[in-house]
Amino acid sequence: MSVQFPPSAAPLAAHPVDVLPAPVRARLLELARGAEPVSAYVYDGAVAAARARELRAALPEWAAVYYAVKANSYPGIVRALAPHVDGFEVASVHELELALEQGESGDTPAVVAAGPAKSVPVLTALVRARVEAINAESLLELHRVSRIAVAEGVTARVALRVNPADIPISGSLHMGGAPSQFGVAEPDVPDVLRAARELPGLDIVGFHIHAASNNLDADTHAAYLRWCVEWSVTTAAATGIELRHVDIGGGIGVAFEGETPFDMARFGELAALVEPPVGVKVVLEPGRFLVADCGWYAAEVTDVKASYGEWFAVLRGGINHFQLPTSWDIVHNVAVLPVDAWEAGEECPRPVAERTRVTVVGELCTPEDTLLRDVFVERVRAGDLVVFPNAGSYGWEFAMHSFLGHPVAGRHLLA
Repeated sequence: MSVQFPPSAAPLAAHPVDVLPAPVRARLLELARGAEPVSAYVYDGAVAAARARELRAALPEWAAVYYAVKANSYPGIVRALAPHVDGFEVASVHELELALEQGESGDTPAVVAAGPAKSVPVLTALVRARVEAINAESLLELHRVSRIAVAEGVTARVALRVNPADIPISGSLHMGGAPSQFGVAEPDVPDVLRAARELPGLDIVGFHIHAASNNLDADTHAAYLRWCVEWSVTTAAATGIELRHVDIGGGIGVAFEGETPFDMARFGELAALVEPPVGVKVVLEPGRFLVADCGWYAAEVTDVKASYGEWFAVLRGGINHFQLPTSWDIVHNVAVLPVDAWEAGEECPRPVAERTRVTVVGELCTPEDTLLRDVFVERVRAGDLVVFPNAGSYGWEFAMHSFLGHPVAGRHLLA
């Protein structure tokens, strides 16, 4: 009978240490020489910038690439991406301020804003910033934007977020076609637009349809793009909207163990066959796709121990620093970076596990704090570093920083 692994486990071997770029290894070993146990993210802005340039080059001229700041809001990464994207997607005042800081020579960066529960203070900040589009989630939100815009003496540009009834393509697509807190249900769109057109202070520019998530299939993602454009053109014509803006959200996937990476060139070829009307901007909002491989999360092994025949590497960190693998139940492989110095010297034996399977756990008082199960390692010792590549998105931002009150993970940008 074959062994059955739980979803977060996999019969795999740890990455060889040379999967970590030399500058990353050097910076982590430098941190390991410090007085405190290592638990930190290291980012390389050049990697994120290269990914953005690659996507931008693959797409037609009519497509705009806006970075979804929620994926990684470290200022150094946002600055590195700014010259290579067309704008930013934000979901809070903090993210808005960070995006606006990226303007050069007095220019204000293009910004679109999303989020299912925008408060009046958030909406007020967005209206005052004159963002390119506020993706409105409901009729009530449209009323609030209208009231704020009138009080400010401005006209606010809004795009209606739509939860489509059906998306006629296959692939890793969801967040649409089912009851949801996101957007306006498609059958209600005509009535909401009819009411919105009577509100003062609003310029309805188009639609936001974010129904794709972690899609690795370039063909279906291109078909999704085409469908969003065609649906928006048809709906705008039927409801009397002057269409200028179609936002298809993000959703381009990131491959993990055993998965085939998204074919960017194929996506670009198929996207080029779509022909939006003249004057209509089509916005893509990648986040994770741009920054996943620009970051590494490293944590010092504080102990190596056996329990009933199974080995555990216990980290100075865990889901309070890097929650994504556990939360999304994905297999996120690691590399072990040897650290030869041992803080206790010969006075204290240094525990080690060699040529065996190890479960990687964190410092929290819960069995949920398990990052990777049953990974084969050649050797891991207390004092070594366990490093997670592809940790540049939804890492530090997505973690449970306050649980138990341990220090948060540091963040470092490679020079």
